[in-house]
Amino acid sequence: QVQLVESGGGLVQAGGSLRLSCAASGRTVGNYNMGWFRQATGKEREFVAVISSWTGGSTNYADSVKGRFTISRDNAKNTVYLQMNSLKPEDTAVYYCAADRWGGSPRTSADNFERWGQGTRVTVSS
Repeated sequence: QVQLVESGGGLVQAGGSLRLSCAASGRTVGNYNMGWFRQATGKEREFVAVISSWTGGSTNYADSVKGRFTISRDNAKNTVYLQMNSLKPEDTAVYYCAADRWGGSPRTSADNFERWGQGTRVTVSS
């Protein structure tokens, strides 16, 4: 079974940066597409970014984060990252890492992701 643990969240001022990490254990996730989702208080969970399996040659981002966030992976470390720059107050949310065993073109629906981490909170102050 894959276990996912996120870290790197915290409080940051608008315009600042954070890097989230998602460490996987239990088995390698190299063959999984990996995604980040977020959920703000009182809102539905929403897609943020996804990266394809193995080389991570294919990525996809929500329009709201394009050009500001970058997803990457290090299979040797069994870890996925989300670099978040130019943060805005509306980025405030709990961020979740998720694994999709589908090895094809990355999917963006939360329903496709079988394994989830516990989340890490990001708060962006204005």
